[in-house]
Amino acid sequence: MRIWVERDVCVGHARCFAVSPEVYEIDDDGFSHPVAPDLGVELADNARRGAAACPEKAIIVEEP
Repeated sequence: MRIWVERDVCVGHARCFAVSPEVYEIDDDGFSHPVAPDLGVELADNARRGAAACPEKAIIVEEP
C-alpha cells in the first residue's frame, strides 16, 4: 500500500493525524504527511481511516 498527501490540497486540519497518528504525522509547517510512503497491511485500516477523516480529500491511498 502506498500513501501520500497532496501538499497543494492539504490545509492542515490534522484530522488524519488525530484518528491515525501511527500512519500520519504533522510537519513543522502544520501539514500532514505519512510516516512512511509504503505501509504494510497491518496499517491499512488506519491509513484508510485517516484518509476518510480529511475534509479536503488530500490523502491518496493506493492499494495493490
